[in-house]
Order: sequence, then structure tokens, then C-alpha cells
Amino acid sequence: MKQRLLYVGLDVHKKTTDVAIASGRSNGKVRSYGKITTTLDALNKLIKKLQDGDKELRFVYEAGPCGYQIYRHLDAKGIHCGVVAPSMIPRRSGDRIKTDRRDAINLVRLFRAGELTSIYVPTPEDEAIRDLLRCRDDMRRFERKARQRLLSFLLRHGHQYSGKRHWTKGFYTWLATVRFSHSAQQVTLQEYIDVTNECSERIKRITQQIQVHVEEWSRAPFVKAYQALRGVSMIVATTVVAEIGDMNRFQNPKQLMAYLGLIPSEHSSGKTVRRGPITKTGNSHVRRVLIEAAWTYKMQARVSTILLKRQKELPKSVCDISWKAQTRLCARYRRLYARGKSRQTVVTAIARELSAFIWAIDKEIQFAVL
Repeated sequence: MKQRLLYVGLDVHKKTTDVAIASGRSNGKVRSYGKITTTLDALNKLIKKLQDGDKELRFVYEAGPCGYQIYRHLDAKGIHCGVVAPSMIPRRSGDRIKTDRRDAINLVRLFRAGELTSIYVPTPEDEAIRDLLRCRDDMRRFERKARQRLLSFLLRHGHQYSGKRHWTKGFYTWLATVRFSHSAQQVTLQEYIDVTNECSERIKRITQQIQVHVEEWSRAPFVKAYQALRGVSMIVATTVVAEIGDMNRFQNPKQLMAYLGLIPSEHSSGKTVRRGPITKTGNSHVRRVLIEAAWTYKMQARVSTILLKRQKELPKSVCDISWKAQTRLCARYRRLYARGKSRQTVVTAIARELSAFIWAIDKEIQFAVL
């Protein structure tokens, strides 16, 4: 006997979740079902009420601060669940009323019509590594702010370091010689220094933990293989693998470039073609680390001792892709810069092509593993 479809939309918040349902028929009624608490027990009771007779449930909710707990709970029960990005949900320009009830109804209506595309949900293991990487990024931001506050405090009172670079051994030696007339200001200086040093130590500890956990990770071969590319360090490679996950969902490199928001935006009409800055959609973490890695291609192509060490024990096909990437991207950087393009524009173009070489290496490693 054929099961009847019942679509269920969830507008999930910290404590409550609004529920809307729609029958499988395209002209079926869409209505609000009510509100439940945001707990798995309440979700189980909802499933029991809705899964009456021969109904097949299909859930959908927006990705948000509550994570993927609901998705994994439903998936373990064998119930289909889609998670959609809020930025990809169509909004009517004339609609000026927004409530949780309306959001749930709109969500389930669009889901039934096939207007929503579900995002990739990482595995618990991938998400754990990703959380550790994002924690490191947060610590780097704290360190940057702490350093800015320290330098601002020194500048405000007329103390400037005469050396070329801050945060070197010479800079810290100079800091030890700085004296203030009032003891309160001396205490302030020391507290700023301690906060800065503490952030730096946290970053070192987290980096060490990332190295330890990557070795035990099921995706460790991909992390090692990506490091064959120039500029792709252990942190960059781990970020790409953890944030993107399974690369098989991209049939070609262009899809990966679009996912990372590295393709130019476009506003064309008729015979007029207008292309603007990159779209900046998708995963900003991977886009950022790839742009940082792309800066290394402004120099001449060569295999350094560091790169040679990272390529050790990797397949020859992966090393060949790495060298091909160097010769192409280094030449492309010089060519685009000679045409008058700004360095930021050139580096963004290099990062876009670098993602294609990462896609190619991923395919080589999958073939080697199989």
C-alpha cells in the first residue's frame, strides 16, 4: 500500500518550535499545527501523533544556532529531514509581517513545492574537528584585539617601538623596559601583556590538539594530500576538509567554486553583460583560508624543502598536480598583475583556481583509497 506524504516544517528556536504541516498533494492545505518545546521528547511525541496510519513524514527546518541535533535524531529513526540555509529561502519583497508561525508555514510550503535545497550536514566526527578549528579562529581574533588594545594603550601615552616589527623577541624585551609614572598604569600595561600572551598560548595548545586529532581522523589522508599544494598548510588543509566534507557532491570544480562564493557576481540583461565582485556565498571559512594560501603564488614556482617534506610518501599523481598548480598559478598571478589588476583581485582569482586543484587531488586520493 502506497504511503501518503505529510510535510512538516519546523521553525526552531532555543526553547520553542513552531510546527506547520502540509499534505503531499500540490494543492493540499498548509496549516499551522501549533507549538512544541525544543526537546527531543517533544519531537518524539509529535512524530507519534503525525505518523498515524500509512503516513510518511518529511521534515524540514532552517540551519541555525541549535545545530543538527534534530536532523540526526530524525535520521536515526529513518525519517527524511532537510536542513536549509536561511539565506537561500525565497522571501516576498512586499511581505512586511514576520512571525514564527508564518515562517513555519512558508518553510513547509516551499519545501513541498521543491523550491528549497538542503545543505550538507557534516558527520559528528567532521563537526568535532570543525569546532576545534573554529575555536582556534576565535582565539586568533581575541589575540588580534588584545594586541590592538596593548598598542593603543602604549601609543596613547607616547610609547612607540622603534623596531621594524612588533611581537618579536626584541619587542617583548622593549616592553619590559617601559615605565609609567603611576603604578595603576604599570598594572594596566602588565594586564594587557598577560592577556596577549595568554591568547598566544591558547592558540599554540589548540594547534597541537588539531594535529593530534587529525592523525586519528578518518579523513586524515585528504588532509595530508591537500598539503602537497603550495600555501596549503596543515591548518588550511584541515579547514578545507572539515568544512566541505564529502567532495563527491561536487560533480566538477565549477560547482565547488560557486559553493565557496569565489565566482564573480553577474547582473546581465539582454546584450548587456555586467560582472561584479565575487558572490561571497557559501562557506566563508574555506574561502578565507584559500585566499590566504593564494598569496604564496606571487613568487616564482619552486619546490621548497618544506613542500618536499609534506609531499613525502604521497602518490606521484598528487605531486604532479601540485607542480602543475604552481606553474599555472604563479604565471597567472604575474600575467593578471601586469594587466593592471589589483593584488586583491589577482589573489582572489588564484584562490578560485586553487580550489579546482584541491578538487582534482581529492579525486586522486579517492581513487587511490578504492
